[in-house]
Amino acid sequence: MTDDELAAFLAEERLPDSFRLTVERVCRPMAQMAVEARESLGRTAIVGLCGAQGSGKSTIAAATVRLLKAQGLNAIAISLDDFYLSREARGWLSRKVHPLLSVRGPPGTHDVALACVVFDHFRLPELTPLPAFDKALDERRPQAQWREVMGPVDVAIFEGWCVGARPQPKALLGRAINELEQIEDRDGRWRRYVDRALAESYQALFGRLDRLVLLAAPGFEVVRDWRTEQEHKLRDRTGAGMDDAAVARFVEHYERLTRWILDEMPARADWTVPLAADRTPLV
Repeated sequence: MTDDELAAFLAEERLPDSFRLTVERVCRPMAQMAVEARESLGRTAIVGLCGAQGSGKSTIAAATVRLLKAQGLNAIAISLDDFYLSREARGWLSRKVHPLLSVRGPPGTHDVALACVVFDHFRLPELTPLPAFDKALDERRPQAQWREVMGPVDVAIFEGWCVGARPQPKALLGRAINELEQIEDRDGRWRRYVDRALAESYQALFGRLDRLVLLAAPGFEVVRDWRTEQEHKLRDRTGAGMDDAAVARFVEHYERLTRWILDEMPARADWTVPLAADRTPLV
């Protein structure tokens, strides 16, 4: 990516000039990791990018894809969020399993089987439709609005807040960790369901990752601020979205696993990028 192309990217994404540092310290090394993985595997390389809400995953993934395309690779970025179950499906789960499953995000609220099919299809010399989710409407977009990519794909950057996560030990599930769990999951049924989903179908999906990169927040405490900022941008852009109180409650759905990921994943990720509170990479 030339300086002019980077300047254009920053303008398109409405990013500050300081993001150039992230490109140099994070995106370029991750692009090189992806190139090396593609060459060694001789097939599509899937790079998982994990990071807490608001950590900049989608922007970093997009910039990395720009770098890969500049090298002539067929590269795409895709998000775990694109595979959310429909509102109707989550409504069914909320009635049959637990009311908290109406809220998108935690394991158990994604179409994991579809994600596995899409990833496997990347290797074929065919068009692959890419699901898309409209967060403002809290609903999957109609298939006519999905992107398509012609395969075979060289590199797919798969980003998401719990990409590559492993389930917690059962002993940790017994104690509620925030007000949401204390009041709305008093018997632990919701968090056990989430953990079981993560242990089963999600491991089949994450087993398709060839590399794993973690954007490590300095602590869970900054995540609510990051997510609130993200929601403000969504409201400014679309006129829809959550107010600050709703964001605070929403983030509590993610707290348990976010804390667990920050504790457990660094020891096994292929690369852990520590972030400052302002998202500056500390590498």
